[in-house]
Amino acid sequence: MPATHLLYLHGFRSSPQSTKARMVVRAVAQRHPRVLFWCPQLPPSPREAMALVAAGIAGWPGAGMAVIGSSLGGYYASWVAGRKRCTSVLLNPAIHPARDLVQYIGEQSSWHQPEDRFWFREEYIAELQALDLRSHAPAGRELLVAAQGDEVLDWREMVARYPQAEQIVLQGGDHALSGFEALLDRVLEFCALA
Repeated sequence: MPATHLLYLHGFRSSPQSTKARMVVRAVAQRHPRVLFWCPQLPPSPREAMALVAAGIAGWPGAGMAVIGSSLGGYYASWVAGRKRCTSVLLNPAIHPARDLVQYIGEQSSWHQPEDRFWFREEYIAELQALDLRSHAPAGRELLVAAQGDEVLDWREMVARYPQAEQIVLQGGDHALSGFEALLDRVLEFCALA
């Protein structure tokens, strides 16, 4: 069944203004104008972020949707795919955010608008742990894109976390997937958009 709905989830300190999100929204608008696309601004609280997403996609057909997630958004995308039993694309996904984000407790700035400040609270670590699906089998098709040159997250943890996924492991690269444009066709093809 072709996907008529596509969700994009950005990473920590990121936004719908990220380069990858903007590339996806442009490509979907040009090539798949009938597809409903949503890239919400996620609040810092993981619990609130997933409540927002769950409410926004409540009426979406699981068999007719896909989710793309980058970094922390990849962690969230696995949670969404588990609930909706849909296809997911994971771009340099966070594997252990409860471990890795402890160092960011406190005031943070948004990547795309440094003047926007927010607090990453200690209780968000437990909220991240509550969303962990590592012990669950995949609920839908998965595509993993992992860059060996990721300077933030370990690509080997990504590959180990998603053994059943179709995997694209990039030599070099970086956390932002600066060469994402070259992967865009493959990502959208995997989403099987209408």
